[in-house]
Amino acid sequence: MPKYVIERDLPGAGSLSADELRDIARTSNDVLKGMSTRAQWVQSYVTDDKIYCVYVAEDETAVRDHAAQGGFPCTAVSEVATIIDPVTADM
Repeated sequence: MPKYVIERDLPGAGSLSADELRDIARTSNDVLKGMSTRAQWVQSYVTDDKIYCVYVAEDETAVRDHAAQGGFPCTAVSEVATIIDPVTADM
């Protein structure tokens, strides 16, 4: 399945408490349970005013369905074309 990076505008995200982040994660997990194998959450990065999430999903629609069902903002969805890292320089 393709990998996606999701940008979520969430003012004040960097100031969310551990309890608030836990609640967001629980909501996400609950929605994903109902989606069967259409999408899998890999991880998320919280910045001051955004959350960037990495998902593996059957398509962009699955990612957007997850956001809608969970009540999450979904500012942009980008399919990952290629992954590079420091080792790429040695190839």
